[in-house]
Amino acid sequence: MVGALNRAMEESSEPQLDAKSKVTSQLIDFEWKLGMAVSSDSCRSLKYPYVAVMLKVADHSGQVKNKSFEMTIPQFQNFYRQFKEIAAIIETV
Repeated sequence: MVGALNRAMEESSEPQLDAKSKVTSQLIDFEWKLGMAVSSDSCRSLKYPYVAVMLKVADHSGQVKNKSFEMTIPQFQNFYRQFKEIAAIIETV
């Protein structure tokens, strides 16, 4: 299972933590919503689905910060798959 997690993390273009990394934040809350971009100032009809993610994260001092970002549907599916793999690994520990 660890091998599957490592492979999934290697496939991602995002920076990753290794076993020696120090975790400096704690996830407090995770929310997501599906949205549809329908137009912009440069395009009349986008019809582009996306997932908006909102996180509440506590830093090492306990201060809670809100962070948000958007992902395409395939990016969110990969993100979700990685969380499922992490959860499976944590259950074995």
